Amino acid sequence: MTLKQVLTILYRGPLESCNYDCSYCPFAKKKNTREELAFDRACLLKFENWISQQDREISLLFTPWGEALIRKYYQECLVRLSWLPNVKKVCIQTNLSCSLAWIARANPKTLALWTTFHPTETTVDKFIGQCQQLVENKIHFSVGIVGKKENFSFIQTLKDQLPPTIYFWVNAYKRQANYYSATEQDWLQKIDPLFSFNNTIYETRGKGCEAGESSLSIDGEGNVTRCHFIKDYLGNIYQQSLDSMLGVRSCTNDCCRCYIGYINLKELDLNRIYSNRILERIPLDYH
Repeated sequence: MTLKQVLTILYRGPLESCNYDCSYCPFAKKKNTREELAFDRACLLKFENWISQQDREISLLFTPWGEALIRKYYQECLVRLSWLPNVKKVCIQTNLSCSLAWIARANPKTLALWTTFHPTETTVDKFIGQCQQLVENKIHFSVGIVGKKENFSFIQTLKDQLPPTIYFWVNAYKRQANYYSATEQDWLQKIDPLFSFNNTIYETRGKGCEAGESSLSIDGEGNVTRCHFIKDYLGNIYQQSLDSMLGVRSCTNDCCRCYIGYINLKELDLNRIYSNRILERIPLDYH
């Protein structure tokens, strides 16, 4: 069987719950009901089965509203997906608070984690301990933090304690204009060599974008949009073929602010920096 071009899929099911209580997050300490979790699990298993039947290579990024890896059914699904022959990459955003016993059964060549440290919810020592387990199991992962000024001391501590082979990124705080001084920007650029990419709000209307062409967003019921930030309905994976939904499209938003959006902006050509590690946010020069 000849596989078609690699397709990137961002999956976000109906899960809306988290074990953390971050002040800025609408899902802080939110709990789904047992029925809601059962529906989320059913959606996930149906999606997994659909992935297994595709005649193309697929790279997956799970972007849950909240924390998914505290749910065993997500852990088990990622293990199974990591061994599928057509899955090139399976990655998930996580606060890394879950038990990591399951990762020993996953394919370390395929599974990757996008991890974020939350200073108000855990300690540096505990988080670094979790990272060490990933290193010992040869799981590729990046580590990040929101670049608010009250987090600066944690940023330096994490940078000092993480192995130099682990890429540590800082999500720029862009809700306030001119938030960083020139000195602060220089310091953050030394911490994260790619900080300037994230500290930019990109003007994107009419510009070429991979979203909708080689990358799609899919919800728990199989509905497809080009990305998380443009909600034009393209179809449903359980009712139509992927080929009928894919096509060359330019951006219809005025701007793009988020990593999972601007990585698709063609003029940035970020594959030259990340290549096949773009979903887990690891530049090529980190090994």
